[in-house]
Amino acid sequence: MIELSHTLEAWGSPDFENALKDEIANTDTALLPLQQGLSKSSHVSEGDISVVILDVTETSEFIRAKTGIIYAGIIAGSCCEDDPTPLSEQTEYCEVQFDINKKTAETTATLL
Repeated sequence: MIELSHTLEAWGSPDFENALKDEIANTDTALLPLQQGLSKSSHVSEGDISVVILDVTETSEFIRAKTGIIYAGIIAGSCCEDDPTPLSEQTEYCEVQFDINKKTAETTATLL
């Protein structure tokens, strides 16, 4: 489960965007739909991710943030002992919507 509590605390302040970017960038990538967003590679790399905020709206229950996430994917070889194919990183991009519950900070991440 993703919980963006610092982002919720920063809602309405000048620190909101930085808090959102920071918390998403530090979220375990296994909790984000990055694998489903791959277009050039086969697996998500364990490297850092960058977050771009595209839009933020508010409902009575949620803060909804549409983001662009830039990350690396890898193209792995066939894993045969004699496979000369080196691991190759490719830059990937996908858009993810984060719905942050305004009472609990529980957050769902949906690939757009």
